[in-house]
Amino acid sequence: MRFLAKWTAAAAGALLTASLVPLATAAPAAAADPAYRVLVFSRTVTFRHDSIPSGITAIRSLGTANNFTVDATEDPTAFTSANLSRYRAVVFLSTTGDVLNGTQQTAFESYIASGGGYVGVHAAADTEYDWPFYGNLVGAYFSSHPSIQQATVRTEDQGDPATADIGATWTHTDEWYNYQTNPRSTTHVLASVDESSYSGGTMGDHPISWCQDYSGGRAFYTGLGHTKESYGEGPFLKHLLGGIRYAAGVAKADCRPENGYSPLFNGSGTTGWKQAGPGSFTLADRTLTSQGGMGMLWYSAKEFHSYSLKLDWRMNGDNNSGVFVGFPASDDPQSAVDKGYEIQIDASDDASRTTGSVYGFKAADQAARDAALNAPGSWNTYEIKVEGERLQVWLNGVKINDFTNTDPVRSLQQGYIGLQNHATGDPVSFRNVRIKDLSSAVAGPVRGLAGKCLDVAAAGTANGTQVQLYTCNGTGAQTWTPTAVGELRNPQSGKCLDVAGAGTANGTKIQLWDCNSMGAQKWTPTTAGELRNPQSGKCLDVTAAATADGTKVQLYTCNGSAAQKWTLPA
Repeated sequence: MRFLAKWTAAAAGALLTASLVPLATAAPAAAADPAYRVLVFSRTVTFRHDSIPSGITAIRSLGTANNFTVDATEDPTAFTSANLSRYRAVVFLSTTGDVLNGTQQTAFESYIASGGGYVGVHAAADTEYDWPFYGNLVGAYFSSHPSIQQATVRTEDQGDPATADIGATWTHTDEWYNYQTNPRSTTHVLASVDESSYSGGTMGDHPISWCQDYSGGRAFYTGLGHTKESYGEGPFLKHLLGGIRYAAGVAKADCRPENGYSPLFNGSGTTGWKQAGPGSFTLADRTLTSQGGMGMLWYSAKEFHSYSLKLDWRMNGDNNSGVFVGFPASDDPQSAVDKGYEIQIDASDDASRTTGSVYGFKAADQAARDAALNAPGSWNTYEIKVEGERLQVWLNGVKINDFTNTDPVRSLQQGYIGLQNHATGDPVSFRNVRIKDLSSAVAGPVRGLAGKCLDVAAAGTANGTQVQLYTCNGTGAQTWTPTAVGELRNPQSGKCLDVAGAGTANGTKIQLWDCNSMGAQKWTPTTAGELRNPQSGKCLDVTAAATADGTKVQLYTCNGSAAQKWTLPA
């Protein structure tokens, strides 16, 4: 809700900077999940972990306590389309080796494509090395491990259901896998292991748990779970439960890759922030919680002009808050109302004043918002993206609003941001406020096979124009700008590199199309030099690895060949 247009004399007298008040608060209970089924698959062909029975027992207990039924099997014939359709998620529990035949693999690929969920635990990364779909799904293959020992795990995403309630760091004893590749560029890293806290780490930057939206479904992997004792430890069980809930689709999360963000508030302090108006925020457990009001905590240390702002928020029930953007520097919170925009957080109000709306100006896409929203008591993630006078909002990775400012009194390029404390009785909590500057995006050629460039055929600008390989010539038809949401934009046309019809089949046309931030326009650079489309799990490919000018580019299964190696503008 907006601040009052006028303040009473008493309220005006209270417009003093309020201090942050330390306060211990318990997290509210989340609503119960709808009933669903999970399949636990634990077949091993090579090494067998003696923790598998403990893992099955623990997952059954989690199911009993959280409204899901568990079936456990080591029989690969369970992997038929008809049988898999009974389950919201399939857990690969320390599987090893080649556990499925070709027909079973095809059934599982179809299951994921139809919206199914995958959970990989520990040795699931030591499985199916000759199945590229699986390797991309799990995110990284096993390489080596040192001896079992204690280490420190660092939570990187404080709002994800798998990591929200296990602390900023936690100590755990496990067999710490090193991986063949770093999954950070293609998945959303949830936790990493501190290699300085144990012996035998070889990765430096060492993700240990991650998630991703993949080929129509959802995937979660954790490298933890080698020991029997793990399945009796509270933090690990919370971590595993959150991953299952995400994979099953009952807990929503933003699992897009996230790189290049800088913290504005990471839980350790509020340097750079100021309170405007009455009320305040408490600080406890890495969390800011609003109290009293009506005021605003705003980041006064820097003005932002073109940026992606991400933050995690939680409300207990029908509470009220919001995120202000695009307002001039001021210690009067009313200036944010009069000269900026509020992205609303409110469980109930009319369409232009409820969660995801640009308050009073544009309602959210209600169907998309409702499908993406977690229940009261759970964390949600906003991405608020400002480019020029365009403001876009994502909720848990789903785009729910797209607004362009036309008001001459306002300008989104003013760039300050703030968190509202609405009123007594309206607490809303915030975590992990981070920002990425988009003003330095580099436009240039995308170079591929034989040193040639990604080119728009005949410099076309119409939707559906074929994209091809062509001798580099420095023209606008070969200029591309990577964006913060993973698009490749062609500035000459203002359009994006797009998978025709959001297809997933090998050979699907790659074309120019109006930018829409959908999955068909997302391209993730991998450490192997590929450009992967996370929606399909496939790569940008030069047809038949031909090098002639005019060779069409297409979607194709990632295979690491030279036809799939690309260099982005630098």
